[in-house]
Amino acid sequence: MTSGAGTIRVLIADDQEMVRQGFTVLLDAQPGIEVVGQAVDGRDAIARSAELAPDVVLMDIRMPELGGIQATEHIAAAQPDVRVLVLTTFDLDEYVYDALRAGASGFLLKDASADKLAEAVRVVAGGDALLAPGVTRRLIAEFSRLDGGRRRPLRRRVGDLTERETEVLALIAQGLSNAEIAGRLVVAEQTVKTHVGRVLVKLGLRDRTQAAIFAYESGLVRPGTR
Repeated sequence: MTSGAGTIRVLIADDQEMVRQGFTVLLDAQPGIEVVGQAVDGRDAIARSAELAPDVVLMDIRMPELGGIQATEHIAAAQPDVRVLVLTTFDLDEYVYDALRAGASGFLLKDASADKLAEAVRVVAGGDALLAPGVTRRLIAEFSRLDGGRRRPLRRRVGDLTERETEVLALIAQGLSNAEIAGRLVVAEQTVKTHVGRVLVKLGLRDRTQAAIFAYESGLVRPGTR
């Protein structure tokens, strides 16, 4: 979702003014991206997001008043069209897992380059998932520790999918794009998009990130799957 002749509207939420200003300068210099506002904490992020209806919120995790994870959960529930890209200096399992479970569509460390930051905004705005490679490895390790009792109810929901939809879900969880999935399954990319849409609807998921989480939590995909 974008607006204004394809321009991606971004809200930056971080309690450090230098960080907010720095990201604003970096993103405003990128074609097709406009920073429409800034927020100083989680509560401010919720209010500004409701006011401005951005396409993407860049959300810091550690902020006063209300943290980024709680703010992400609120925005994801209240504004399902708004995508949240979590930015943090803390490369820790608990933050990755909690942020994505809260509804974040992507996760990126603050030391990412300007080009990678802009690319991340575009990817998330387009409805795709985005995870830093190192974060993905730890995320998979976290899912692998889930007990069987928690997996079983989720695994039953996989039964609602067709065989091809199940294949597509597994490939999403492995980080493949629609084009890559199309190549793997030898089908048209538009066909893959249709399957992805049906998977999300049937499982009640908001985006590819949530689909990937579901695939690991249900045990459909396990660490090391290729």
